[in-house]
Amino acid sequence: MSAPTDDRPSGGLAPGVAPGRSGGGFAREALAAVARRLAPVAVSLAVILVLWTVFLQVFGVRALIGKNPWDVLEWLFLLPASAANRAQVLGDLGVTFVDAGIGYVAGLVAAALAASVFVLSRPLEQALMPIATLLRSVPLVAMTPLIVLAFGRGLTATGVIGAIVVFFPALVTMVFGLRSSSPWAMELVTVYGGGRLSRLRRVMLPSAVPAFFAAARVGVPAAMVGALMAEWLATGRGSGTRMITAVAGFRYIEMWAAVTVVTAACVAVYALVGIIESLVVARMGLD
Repeated sequence: MSAPTDDRPSGGLAPGVAPGRSGGGFAREALAAVARRLAPVAVSLAVILVLWTVFLQVFGVRALIGKNPWDVLEWLFLLPASAANRAQVLGDLGVTFVDAGIGYVAGLVAAALAASVFVLSRPLEQALMPIATLLRSVPLVAMTPLIVLAFGRGLTATGVIGAIVVFFPALVTMVFGLRSSSPWAMELVTVYGGGRLSRLRRVMLPSAVPAFFAAARVGVPAAMVGALMAEWLATGRGSGTRMITAVAGFRYIEMWAAVTVVTAACVAVYALVGIIESLVVARMGLD
C-alpha cells in the first residue's frame, strides 16, 4: 500500500475537534449557553443577598456598622444624594477595573507563555516551576512593599501585583490542560512529520481551550483581589482605598456600597467569561 502523499493532518485541527456548526444551530447553542451561564449567576446573587441579611441578624451586628441590602439600595438609588453617591462608587470601581484588568491580562498571558514553554521543555519546567511555587507561597502583603519600592506606586506596580495573584493558578491549570491532549492525535502529527511546535499548535492548544477558559474564570476574582490589595497598600486610589477610608471615617454605608458594587461587578465579569467560553467551546465542537 502506498504511503499517503499529504504530510499534514486534515484541516489543521486536533482529532475529535469538529468544524463549526451551521449558523442556525450555533445561534441556538449560543442562546442555550448564555442561559446556562446566567441562571447559576442569578441563583448565586440571590444566595449572597440571603446570607448577607441572615448574617447581620444572626450575629446581631449593630445597625450603625452592618448595613443590609436595602440600606445599600437606598443609598445608591433612593436618596437625594444618590446620584453623587453612585458617581463616587462607580468612579472608584472604574479605577479598580483598570488596575485589575492590567494584572488579569498580564497574568494570563504570562501563564499561557510559561505553560507552552513548560510542555515543550521538561527540563525548563523542572528548573522554573519551583520558582513559581516560591513566588506563590510568599504572602502578598509581605511582597507588596518590595514591589512598590521596585516599580513605584503607579499602574506598573498594580499590574505586577495583580499578575502575581493570577499567574500561578492559571499556570497550573494551563499546563494540565496542555498535557491532557489525546496521545493518538499527538502521534498522528508526529507520523506526518510534525515537531514539538506543530504538536503544540495543532493538538495541544485546541484541546486545552477549556482549561484556558477555566484559568480565565478563576483569574477574575484573583485579579480583583490583587487590585484591591494594591490600592490598599500602594496606590491610594480606587475601591480598595475607598473601603479603608470609609471605615476609618465611620462611613459604613459607603464601605458596604463599595463592597456590593465590586462583588456584583466581579460576578458579572466571571459570568461574561463563562458565556464567551461556552460560545467558543460550542463553535469549536469541544462541548
